Amino acid sequence: MKRALTILWLLALAAVSPLIFPIAESGRSSMDVLAKLALLPAAALLLITVGLLHRVDDSLARLSAAGLAAGAIATVALEAIRLPGFCFGFMPGNLPRLMGVLLLNQFAAGPSLTSDIAGWAYHFWNGATFGLIYVLIFGTCHRWVGAVFGVVLGFGFMFSPVVSALGVGFLGLEFSKGFPLTVTFAHAAFGLALGWLSAAWLGFVDSPMLGAVRQRLPKRLVAQGFSPPGPADRP
Repeated sequence: MKRALTILWLLALAAVSPLIFPIAESGRSSMDVLAKLALLPAAALLLITVGLLHRVDDSLARLSAAGLAAGAIATVALEAIRLPGFCFGFMPGNLPRLMGVLLLNQFAAGPSLTSDIAGWAYHFWNGATFGLIYVLIFGTCHRWVGAVFGVVLGFGFMFSPVVSALGVGFLGLEFSKGFPLTVTFAHAAFGLALGWLSAAWLGFVDSPMLGAVRQRLPKRLVAQGFSPPGPADRP
């Protein structure tokens, strides 16, 4: 039970960062307020929790650190597709720059070096938290799951209040037919890189979340179909 609660705690803290942008764009609050009240406290608590897990030599510490690092680095793969898409006019704006302006509440003044740094830091932290979420829920047994995870994130973004606030129409098609393609391929690249990096660093690890659930199930149910995949089941 303790391990399952720890995983849920980590997942809850990791989910805060990706959620504040769509919440702000839905009009429920401003991003600078959400950053102060939710983003920064959640990020601090997440890092403190991983540090404490490392001190007690919990395996979740290594999984969490690897997931965070893999997600941050995989964001480079996403940018390798998103930035050219933006330059070719497939995207309506530079989202990291916009997020920085919103984080520092300087929309009227416009972007600055400080807001750009804040926006890009938030962008990469989002990638890191998605990496943590991926590793804790899915493990690393199947690299292709990373690509599916990335595509799901892309569609989640396109159906979020962020795209609605940009005024680009359904799936961004009113702005450019290249919008949904850029978003989908960029997030698929993120997921592929995430799946490959996490597997390379951690080996084939079964889902920590499912593993914690199995520990709470009766042994009879585990024996009938809830056991971890064996070596023959792995790619």
